[in-house]
Amino acid sequence: MSPSDKNEHEEIEDSIDNIDKTEREGQEAVDEDASDAESTEALSLEERLELSQAKVDENWDTVLRLKADLENLRRRNEKQVEDAHKFAAKKFIQELLPVADSMEMGLAAEGDVEQIKEGVVLTKKVFDSAMGKFGLEAVEPLGEKFDPELHQAMAMQPSEEYEEGHVSAVMQKGYVLNGRLVRPAMVMVVKN
Repeated sequence: MSPSDKNEHEEIEDSIDNIDKTEREGQEAVDEDASDAESTEALSLEERLELSQAKVDENWDTVLRLKADLENLRRRNEKQVEDAHKFAAKKFIQELLPVADSMEMGLAAEGDVEQIKEGVVLTKKVFDSAMGKFGLEAVEPLGEKFDPELHQAMAMQPSEEYEEGHVSAVMQKGYVLNGRLVRPAMVMVVKN
């Protein structure tokens, strides 16, 4: 949780505590009203009416404060959700920037093919690391049993190396994001 998220969380907790406190004060006022009712029997009708009006005004102020607190809490929550949507990709983009930098250096590189290939391999590692930080995992099912939830069969072919119903070749990797399929792996399935 980031420091700003902690601060916002603390503000929400403080608002809830204030609402609880105001609610307790309101209950205490109701209890006072009950005890005041017994002592007001000796008062005149006008005096009792004035006391009742004062309590009504006090309770109305409490209701207005509670309503304002709830409205402020709602606005803060809406702002947090809006900011979360706006800046959700920020961390992801920050992780991808080194990949872009590495690719630009690779395009500007001069040298033999082996050095350039090594640079591409290192760039791929940086890219895979960035994707892993956000829960993106590759589906590489070579030799595994065919799973229609994760794999898309492109063709069937006989194979002596793998059992029937297993993946004998992967044409394109699939990807899973935090357990949810993003793209199925395109595979060849063994059929003897």
